[in-house]
Order: sequence, then C-alpha cells, then structure tokens
Amino acid sequence: MLDSESQATGDPVGWPRAKISVCCVSPPKTATPDRLLLNMATYNTPATPDPRSPDQIIDPPHSLGAIIRQIGPGLIIAANIVGSGELIMTTKTGAQAGISLLWLILLGCVVKVFVQLEFGRFAISHGETTLTSLNRVPGPRILGINWIVAFWAIMISTSTGQLGGILGGVSQSMSITFPITGDYKAAVQVPGEKDIRDHAAWKNGDVPASEKAARRLQRIEEELAELGDRGKILLDLSMAGKDLVDQQGNSLVDPKTVDDKIWAIVIGLATAAILFVGRYTLIEVFSVALVVAFTFITVGNVVALQQTTYAISGKEFLHGLSFQLPDTGDWKGALVTAFATFGIIGVGATELISYPYWCLEKGYARSVGPRTSDESWVRRAKGWLFVMKCDAFTSMVIYTLATAAFYLMGVAVLHAEGRNPEGMRMVSTLARSYVPIFGEYAKWLFLSGAFAVLYSTFLVANAGNARMMADFAGVVGWSSSDADSRTRRSVVRGISTFLPVLCIVLFLVIPKPTLLITIAGMTQCLMLPMLGFAALYFRFYETDKRLRPGRLWDAALFVSTAALLIASVWGVGTSIRELVTLIQKWLAS
Repeated sequence: MLDSESQATGDPVGWPRAKISVCCVSPPKTATPDRLLLNMATYNTPATPDPRSPDQIIDPPHSLGAIIRQIGPGLIIAANIVGSGELIMTTKTGAQAGISLLWLILLGCVVKVFVQLEFGRFAISHGETTLTSLNRVPGPRILGINWIVAFWAIMISTSTGQLGGILGGVSQSMSITFPITGDYKAAVQVPGEKDIRDHAAWKNGDVPASEKAARRLQRIEEELAELGDRGKILLDLSMAGKDLVDQQGNSLVDPKTVDDKIWAIVIGLATAAILFVGRYTLIEVFSVALVVAFTFITVGNVVALQQTTYAISGKEFLHGLSFQLPDTGDWKGALVTAFATFGIIGVGATELISYPYWCLEKGYARSVGPRTSDESWVRRAKGWLFVMKCDAFTSMVIYTLATAAFYLMGVAVLHAEGRNPEGMRMVSTLARSYVPIFGEYAKWLFLSGAFAVLYSTFLVANAGNARMMADFAGVVGWSSSDADSRTRRSVVRGISTFLPVLCIVLFLVIPKPTLLITIAGMTQCLMLPMLGFAALYFRFYETDKRLRPGRLWDAALFVSTAALLIASVWGVGTSIRELVTLIQKWLAS
C-alpha cells in the first residue's frame, strides 16, 4: 500500500528520494496550479530554473520529410561510434574469437539505446545538460561533486587517451597511403615478432596444431620471402633463438618510425583549427558524409565475401547467435577484448552522456520552450520526443549494420588467416580483410575509408568531450553554468582547440593505439551501470510526469540497465588482469 507521500507524488515505494539542499526554498503552501504541477513533476529536487525562452518555441514536424530533416544528433553519434569501437575493437574481436561472439556484439549495439533515449527525454523535459542533470542523482558526493560526475572525470581522462589511440590509427593510414620518409610503410611490411617466432619453431620441426595454423605459417613464410635479405636475416635470428635486433640493438620488427608521428602532429593541429572555427552544422555534415560512404563499402564487402572461399555459412551464423563463448583459439583473450568492446561499441558511455548535448544544440529542447502546465507544452514536448526517437533509432540501425559488418570481416578473413590487429601493424592488418575481394586495390580502398571513419570519430569525439568538460566546469563552479552563454561557448572553443593537441602528446608518449583504446573501453564499461541507474532515477523521479513512458518501455529500460550491469561486473575483473599484462609487455618493449 502506498504511503501518503507516495500517493501525493505517484512515485514507487522504496525508491531513494533526493534531499532538498539547505539553500533551496520549499514550495509555498499557497501555490498556483502551474507552480503546484511543476513541483509535483520535480518533487524534492533542487530549484533549478528552466533555461529556455518562449521566444524560441517551434512546433514539432509531422510529415516524414520534415522529421527526416530534423534528424542529426544521432547521426553525429553514429559518426563517433563507427570508429575505434567498430573499425578497430570489433574487427579485432572477430579476429580473435571467430563467429562465437556475434550475439554479444549485436547486443552491445541494441541494448543501450533505451538508456540513451531516457537521457534525451530528460533533456527535453528540463532543458538541462547531462552533467548538470547527473549532479541531481542521489548518493555520496566527493569534494561536493556527485559520485557519477566524479567517476566521469576519471573516464574522460581515459577517453582522451582513447582519442590519442584513434589519432594513431589515422596517422598510420596516412603514413602507408602518403609516406613521407617511407620508414613506417617499410616497417609494417615485416610480420610481427610472434608470427616470426612461431614460423621459426615450425621450421625447426614443430608440427602445426591444425590446418588453419599451417596456413598461417605458410602465409608468414611468403611474407618473409617478399622481404628479401631482411626476411632472411629475421629468419636466421629467430631460428637461432636470438633477439630480433640489429648490431646497434635497434628492433628489426618494431623500429622507431617518424612518418606516423609527423602525420599525427599534422592531423591533430588541423583538427584543432577546424574545431576552433566549426559549429554544429559543420560537424554534422562532415562526419555523416564520411561514415555513410565507408559503411556502404564495408557492408558491400561482407556481401561479396559470401561468394568466395571466405564465405560464412548459415550454420556458422546461427552458432554466432547461440549465446556461447568462443571455443577455438585464444578464447580468454577474445573474451577480454569482447567486454572491452562492449563498453565502446554501439552507444558507449561517452556517447550516452554526449547525446543530449547534440540534441540541445540541434534545438529539440529549445523548441519545446520552458515547462508550463499548458497542454500545448505537453504536445510540443511529445512531438519533439518522437523526433528524437526517430533520430536515435535511425542511428542505431546504421551503427549496428556497420558493427556487424566489421565483426564479420574480422571473422571471415583475419580469424581464418590467424591475424590479430595490434600495435604499429593495426591498420595494415585490418586492411588485409579487404584483399580477398578487392585485391591490391584494397590498400587504397581501406586506407581511405579508415581515414574517413577514424577521423570522423576523432573530430566528433573531441567536439563532444569539449562540451562535456565545459559543462563540468560549470557544475563545479569554475565557469558559467549557463549552457547558452557567451562564456560557455568560449570555454567550449578553447577546450576543443586544446584536446587535439593533448591527443598528439598522448600518442607520441604511448604509441600503442589498441592499448589506449582498450583502457578506455574498460572505464566506459565501468561507467555503463552508473548511467543505467541514473536513467532509472530520471525516469521515476525527475522527468516531467506527463512525458513518462509506458510499462513496455520501462521493461526495456530495466533490461537495458541490467545488461549494462552484467557486462560491467563480468568483464572488468578479467579485463584488468589482461590489461596489466599488456602494460607489462609494453613497458618491457
């Protein structure tokens, strides 16, 4: 039975209630109907004024064409998503695990959209930015900051490292396509050290464990033969069990190169300039055009693969959807990579937080106008909510298709050939997934596409991170809390210019793209259940009651939050142990 307070507010019994700050004023006993309705809708929350102006009200579109013209924030998010998660981590997971984890990849794309939309719903309801909203969530406060916002500060630091890794991927593709000194292009033609050692063991008498392993060793032998004298020196050293270094002690497998460093500096500085002068429309048009083109190429490549010896059978597809763990190869490493991938693919924690910022800049919340008790406000709010749902689900379809395509590319080609994209050979190894269909043209096709996808992520993520960081400065009182103020715009511009430069430094200090991206994936994985909890809190306590969804949507939201929690608890412990191993290997090298 509901207690008297629950009956008054309509809130579920047993939920924690936010406390009124000592600086807030309780609602007057003689409240007007408008005031009473709004107090009920935001019961026991800080008295934050609605920042929107009646002068900016615009009725929502109703025709299909008009709705399509308003789609945009989700496409920016898709441009952000189809980058490090899809191109690098998803393909890497397919290369390691084979078809077995297809179900987890698809689940990672679909399950998070309900949490994403709940954050968007709250933005339309209150017109607030995400971190300002998260600061409402009950729980401990660290130095006066909400616990979720405090962990966001940790996550955003690793996400900046992730962007350093993405910048490395962009510079790798440019170094191969447009070499300056040619040192990087020459370096990645050499097989990785593990491949060379395994080949030497085979030449010394070891028997391959399977037909797949034998094909991999034969492929390594062909690659060494193509290197001429360099390949012979590497083969002699490896068969003798010696270090693969020259007389000066420099690595013959992973030498220091300058081309990728030069391109990283050029691309980072160019991005800083673009973001300094750029606005929402530029970011939207630029990122969407890049990603759509490459996604069509990738999906087409997967379809064409079905006509080759790399075809994936219907039985294999069903196995990939059977909720099983990998049963071949390095399944432990693949599972670690898969959960790190789960944190990044689809709408990752960073995109969940940044999506409302793009909705605000597009004008969804602004067009609704400040909240009132009028039915006209409810009608506008529900209309723009529908537009936002169309936007989010359209982007979900796009990035799910792209994610599945990248994963299947990794399964069909890289897993079949025993390749694992990592280190300085990350981009060159990924390019191998295009060779069976497009032959030698694969290099140009993939590298141009890789630049488009990775650079769109680098551009959009830096722009989104700048908006979040500026909002954080407002939350903690370092800058203006008004998201539409000139001060806030200046802060966003300054951070947007600084972040690409910071990414250059991170890549130069830690030139290991997959390591940086894996670290970011795990911190985002930790953040996901926190955001799920926040979405539930917004749904039941903060969002205007008149905009709350039905039971079916609530069920999907609970399932979404539960999936985020399970993935976080299951994956993080193992991932941390594997990460320690990766760091130790990096430090040793």
